[in-house]
Amino acid sequence: MAKLSIVKVKLDREVNSYILSCATTKEAVVIDPGQPAEKIAEQAAGLTVKYILATHGHPGHVGGKDDLKAATGGETGIHTADAKQFLRSADRYLLDGDELDFGEFKIQVLHTPGHTPGSVCFLVANHAFVGDTILAGGIGRQMPETDVRRQMMSIGTKLLRLAPSTALYPGHGPATSLERELAQNPIFRGAGARA
Repeated sequence: MAKLSIVKVKLDREVNSYILSCATTKEAVVIDPGQPAEKIAEQAAGLTVKYILATHGHPGHVGGKDDLKAATGGETGIHTADAKQFLRSADRYLLDGDELDFGEFKIQVLHTPGHTPGSVCFLVANHAFVGDTILAGGIGRQMPETDVRRQMMSIGTKLLRLAPSTALYPGHGPATSLERELAQNPIFRGAGARA
């Protein structure tokens, strides 16, 4: 069975970037290429970066995209709505349901609008890279383009359909699990336990 390696890289603005790699092929995906890009490139040494993907268009999460592309040759990707909102270019404009292969793995794109119009989460096996859609103990902070109602709908219609044991890797703070957030995150108060 293929082995997935996940490395968290702490960046400026307390942003978490993640390097996912297939142990067999050494192909990798970088999620949330903030600054400094050199820090990500250092951690990705020895890997073939196939994709450089952003969960959303805020500068802390995409500021190193072009430098990292220059260093690694990876193909960049962001959802079309955030490309328009934040005037961001990419090699690939992501849509809900897209699947991208790297090594022996597939990364699935889940469009989760709310924090930004083009917020997405990336699912690989039972690992969800959730950007600022949900954090351990809360949700990403509200910005002018945030629509909290839509964000809660995205969490309810996309993330709550995942297995409770799904590991969540947010754009800020510690990793958590869907099960833990259902039990402890104040956004679920009154929602009752999921059967």
